[in-house]
Amino acid sequence: MDPLVFDNGTLMVLDQARLPSEVSYIEIRDHACMAQAIRNLNIRGAPAIGAGAAYGIALGAGLIESSDMAAFLEKLDGIIGIITATRPTARNLFQAADRMRLCAWRYDSPAAAKRELVNEARCIHREQYDQDMAISRHGVDLIPAGATILTHCNTGSLATAGYGTALGVIKLAHQRDRSIRVLATETRPLLQGARLTALELGEAGIPFDLITDSAAGYYMARGRISLVITGADRIALNGDTANKIGTYTLAVLAGAHGLPFYVAAPLTTFDPATATGRDILVEERSPEEVTLFNGSASAPPGTPVLNPAFDVTPAGLVTAFITDQGLLQPEGIRKAVRQSK
Repeated sequence: MDPLVFDNGTLMVLDQARLPSEVSYIEIRDHACMAQAIRNLNIRGAPAIGAGAAYGIALGAGLIESSDMAAFLEKLDGIIGIITATRPTARNLFQAADRMRLCAWRYDSPAAAKRELVNEARCIHREQYDQDMAISRHGVDLIPAGATILTHCNTGSLATAGYGTALGVIKLAHQRDRSIRVLATETRPLLQGARLTALELGEAGIPFDLITDSAAGYYMARGRISLVITGADRIALNGDTANKIGTYTLAVLAGAHGLPFYVAAPLTTFDPATATGRDILVEERSPEEVTLFNGSASAPPGTPVLNPAFDVTPAGLVTAFITDQGLLQPEGIRKAVRQSK
């Protein structure tokens, strides 16, 4: 179930909103189709969104009818604006868009730029697997034999279009016979842990239990959890981390119970333009995701809803960041980001 399949100029996106009950793909013809797929969570997970956005920009650029480079670049900026307006919190979306813009600026003709934008999108997609494997190798030694790992949301191949970040570390520990078990939270929005993480864990043959988000403290208090590993959608230079709603709660609980709390993410998720978590824009999602369940009302009509998709975990609650360049402490982020440019 590859989340992104690009072949002969055609992009197919696995519709993750329909998993696990249905495996189907959406044909993406241009940037508008990709923007809709990102907004509707047909494709989700910050790294996969970044790769998908790159393909969407390349497809949109291919439809620009202009032989004038200045006009082409102006229209390309409009395409990029449509793509980046979809999910404001995911750093990889903007990082990929910046790469695509810089790629186009290197060429003197729209024809050359269109060709190389496709190659750049392929490169962004291909790099993700290598980054994920590096994260997994750097993180696997943090997993003791017999550990029970709590993870939140979905951070496997479906989320990254590669091997996985937090779930990549878990999969590699399983492959190395660490005798691990996983507790996976249901995770809002749209129960991404229940639908997607449970699917990936089951396919990998990793022993796991699905729990409600609010049950995490109960199992920590009973000594059933050894450590917590999550992914991230945007990490500020001071280490404040935006991730799926409920992550901050888990970090506080882990600290209260003396448990390690790790964040696994590539350096592309660290944002050099974001100083602290206060600068991270948190996406608010539709009230219907809370007031409806399987199409039926789960709250009285007119119930007011607050539905943030993310929260921000202060850097002081993070034991370490597991990146493709190794383990980082918050004080080492600025140097690592500078060196990665």
